[in-house]
Amino acid sequence: MHLVLLSGGSGKRLWPLSNDARSKQFLRVLEDDHRQLQSMVQRVFGQLKKIGLGDSTVVATGKGQVEMLEDQLGGDVPLIVEPERRDTFPAIALAATYLYSRSGVDPHEVVAVLPVDPFVDTSFFKRIMDLAPLLDRTQADLALMGVRPTYPSEKYGYIVPEKGENAHYIRVDHFTEKPKKGLAEQLIRESALWNCGVFAFRLNFVIQKLESLGLPLDYKELSRQFTKLPKISFDYAVVEKAKHIVALPYDGFWKDLGTWNTLTEEMDTQRIGKGIISKDSENTHLINELDLPVTVLGISNAVVAVSPDGILVSDKEQSPRIKEVMKGFDQRPMYEERHWGSYRVLDYTSYSKNHEEVLTKKIKIKAGLNISYHCHHMRQEVWTILKGRGRYAENGVIRSLKPGDVVIVQAETMHAIVADEPMELIEVQIGSQLIEEDIDRKYLNWKEIEENCASIRG
Repeated sequence: MHLVLLSGGSGKRLWPLSNDARSKQFLRVLEDDHRQLQSMVQRVFGQLKKIGLGDSTVVATGKGQVEMLEDQLGGDVPLIVEPERRDTFPAIALAATYLYSRSGVDPHEVVAVLPVDPFVDTSFFKRIMDLAPLLDRTQADLALMGVRPTYPSEKYGYIVPEKGENAHYIRVDHFTEKPKKGLAEQLIRESALWNCGVFAFRLNFVIQKLESLGLPLDYKELSRQFTKLPKISFDYAVVEKAKHIVALPYDGFWKDLGTWNTLTEEMDTQRIGKGIISKDSENTHLINELDLPVTVLGISNAVVAVSPDGILVSDKEQSPRIKEVMKGFDQRPMYEERHWGSYRVLDYTSYSKNHEEVLTKKIKIKAGLNISYHCHHMRQEVWTILKGRGRYAENGVIRSLKPGDVVIVQAETMHAIVADEPMELIEVQIGSQLIEEDIDRKYLNWKEIEENCASIRG
């Protein structure tokens, strides 16, 4: 069996820690077996490796999450990178062509698709492996896995079985999305399951779908023609049109950590980051990413989340409302993780008189890693080295850097930096338009940069 993990979304319900650049699955707020903080995606992939599924797993994602996935999972996990966001059917179709044309997976092999961030016991993934023999036994088009409901939730979709439930699996009659409590209670009496977004199919099932649409089966070619794929969910494009669908019940622990109240229920500590929570602040959690102390006095059943993007103080039961409250509030992400390290925006100013913008960042680069060899067209940068030693490449010349050095990078200048030890620097961008898209990359790794530089200075 091969697994495709879908990694997308912005996790607006976990603002201010999550944003368009850092979705909820990347927040390091859960403890691992060694009491080190880990993210949801790190937890899931650790579980998959434990049961031997790590090597047969790929992750389908967008361009904006590539560096964060590489940082948190390492470079060994194959990433299926969507050229643009076009919903789940295009993402799964692209992953199918990768398995078919790049990995040489047999068309009759079973592929299971699931979200990248379920909070579950390892038994959940072992149960997914039972979908392959279920497909063989029933010859169904699709095999889903559903969670046995523990209460009449209005937040989840339901998989509704045909009359006369089978003891080991169900034949799917239809789906019901987020029903009101009364209908949810009725669905549970009819043995319906929570839809946890897990389904399996033989690889050929999706390959044939692409053939019927006249689309290429080669991964590289489909990437080029990605805009030809219909912008539609896999549910609407495939699941609702499938004639024979079965589902496997899962009776173990499963939870969606998509809101602050559900996430804090699974955190092993009340406080992450600098701050104090008074003893009479019962069932209150503080997550602080800033280097400023935050004190919570006499406030119970609350979540206080502090990041460069903003501050949230909320009653836990009311915290899911944040997505609605923040609708229309648009600002650039103030913190991002990259494969080489991270950066935090310290200040941004726009001067309307001369149409100039100034953006100040604090950048951290991990030892042995580098920022690509690139140039900008609409801005210059001024770097002040605060900590650590490294090397700087500019227009074919490499020289060393140390704390206290100042580098002025003019527009159109090819430049890169590698950290020989952990480095920190302040970067001030000055230009008419300060956007991430204003970049032309030439070389990605430092070895390649060195090979194409004419001289090296001390």
